[in-house]
Amino acid sequence: MSTTTSNYPEIRDAVKKLCERFPGEYWRVLDDTATYPTEFVQALTDAGYLSVLIPEQYGGAALPLAAACAILEEVQRSGGNAAACHAQMYTMGTLLRHGSEEQKAQYLPGIAKGELRLQAFGVTEPTSGTDTTRIRTRAVRDGDDYIVNGQKVFISRAEHSDLMILLARTTPRDECEKTSGGMSVFIVDMREAVGNGLTINPLKTMINHGTTELFFDNLRVPVANRIGEEGKGFKYILDGMNAERILIASECIGDARFFIDRASDYACEREVFGAPIGVNQGIQFPIARNYVETEAAALMVLNAANLFDEGQPCGSEANMCKMAASEASWHSADTCLQTHGGFGFTRDYDIERKFREARLYQIAPISTNLILSHVGTHVLGMPKSF
Repeated sequence: MSTTTSNYPEIRDAVKKLCERFPGEYWRVLDDTATYPTEFVQALTDAGYLSVLIPEQYGGAALPLAAACAILEEVQRSGGNAAACHAQMYTMGTLLRHGSEEQKAQYLPGIAKGELRLQAFGVTEPTSGTDTTRIRTRAVRDGDDYIVNGQKVFISRAEHSDLMILLARTTPRDECEKTSGGMSVFIVDMREAVGNGLTINPLKTMINHGTTELFFDNLRVPVANRIGEEGKGFKYILDGMNAERILIASECIGDARFFIDRASDYACEREVFGAPIGVNQGIQFPIARNYVETEAAALMVLNAANLFDEGQPCGSEANMCKMAASEASWHSADTCLQTHGGFGFTRDYDIERKFREARLYQIAPISTNLILSHVGTHVLGMPKSF
């Protein structure tokens, strides 16, 4: 066993066994019909895997982020797609660290039991993208409520979530001393909001990701649903964003290992010109290189997760491990497809589906170029280009 897969072996084995109940055929049918994997998400919920970060007093397992990483990695390595439910893990970063005791008591037990789903993370907007300080969705105080108007886009799982963590401006950007100021975070009960100021429109994409755009038209959100102080939401949301990047990096590691497993197995089994194709260095070496790159990226993920769990600053580490892992995944996907040749394009091998899914993480939740910009300016001290 690799040193990067030796942590939480019992959890890894249990997740692997659970995923065996949902083979490639299950995911192919969902992909063909753009259907949400309800049964799979329910199975993860029933097994307690989506509540591992919730403290025991609220019904969770109180495990560190590294344990959540192991769960998501094994889901991806099995050929599944944890994107259907991973948000419930990373949104915990904002609620657990900055929510009030009343908010935790109100929502966390229901989430831990599976009675509530917290799967939507409302940050990205059409005009701002990953320039979060330029979001335009406004929340204006009106007595005991805030009135929310605006639009969000690429908000996944909104149709399959009871709650959403929403970031909105409570003070215009040009009135703030810092551009990152003036934003606040809210818990939106989507069961009450839909049809009462919130409209959800599905977006068709190249993968089955349950992505939507949201429209807010005078939606009322109670002041009691604001997380932390008004105007300090950007700081709060960073804990969710860092957790998101680390967890998705672990998914990329799982994807990379899926592709490496499939490619190396096929290279041993497939015979051409009287010998397994794996004897050829042109086939063997790219797979070996993918393995080395994946092991290196996996160590970066573990490091970032440990820093997060210790409460240490980890923004740069979260960004870098996400970039390294997504590139390891994408390179492994390309090698795996090339190794399988024409069979890699057939649906029954699941490689083309996973190939499409793996491509997303060069872009989301933050693009590679923005990570390079962050490293260049915040780590290496070079001047900003924007």
